[in-house]
Amino acid sequence: MSWWSRWKGLRAAGVLGMNARNAGVILDYNPRTRFPYVDSKRKMDELCRKIGVPTPDLYAVLVSHSALRHLPRILDKHPEFVVKPNRGAGGRGVLVITGRKGPDYVRHNGTVLQAEDLRQHVSGVVSGLFSLGGNEDEALIQQRVVPDPVLEKISYQGTADIRVIVYRGEPVMAMLRLPTKASGGRANLHQGAIGAGVDIATGVTHHAVLKDRKAEIHPDTKESVIGFQVPYWSDILEMSRRVSRAVEMGYIGVDIVLDRARGPLLLEANARPGLAIQISNARGIAPELERVDRQLSQK
Repeated sequence: MSWWSRWKGLRAAGVLGMNARNAGVILDYNPRTRFPYVDSKRKMDELCRKIGVPTPDLYAVLVSHSALRHLPRILDKHPEFVVKPNRGAGGRGVLVITGRKGPDYVRHNGTVLQAEDLRQHVSGVVSGLFSLGGNEDEALIQQRVVPDPVLEKISYQGTADIRVIVYRGEPVMAMLRLPTKASGGRANLHQGAIGAGVDIATGVTHHAVLKDRKAEIHPDTKESVIGFQVPYWSDILEMSRRVSRAVEMGYIGVDIVLDRARGPLLLEANARPGLAIQISNARGIAPELERVDRQLSQK
């Protein structure tokens, strides 16, 4: 099959490509002046607190290398926490600490990290090692999300999250990202996490892929990932709408996690959400965007 035939087939199936996403959606509906609100996790945290959308607690922000001298005092107050680059992407630079072992720190995968190694990691974050564009960054010390037990059977070690695509204020497509042993406990599809498509109307998973191949069973827990009811579904959709309105963008990806004690928490938003969500749902997103356009044109 020629590339032209494949392209026509994808287009007929309603698959949105990267060029169409960038030129026809992001350029039209995401003003550049609003990008700082989604590119900065710190700004997103401030915005969420302003509009009353729950988000993980932010313990501290380290803005310079000189601030590293405060790190031991900050961490002494929190037996578990997460270190994140303020302007990171794709999960790069995120370090999850689940407990202590004497003076050392225990990571989510059970490995032990010495205090000096942790300090070096935070220093790398501030230097911009993990940031967009490689510019100097800020290190965020944040609450560790303890996953809702309902997700334990279909998730390995790490924290699953829900990605919702919101177009012109309306949720149009969603997926549940499930960590695996191959992904190192991270909810990152490129690293080997499962992407399970979620029906927008019901919140039930209906299709799933692992490394772009259809999957029905989690490779590590051996549980089915199809037919799973995502808890708090109506709350998740409403949170997504509120964040979309607050950032004043017409096409964003909203990432939400389920905490054992607090329920749904807004993790971050993305002004350039990836297109793999279409593979997870086994259908293109373009018809959904057209549907919303038609509905809004009739008002």
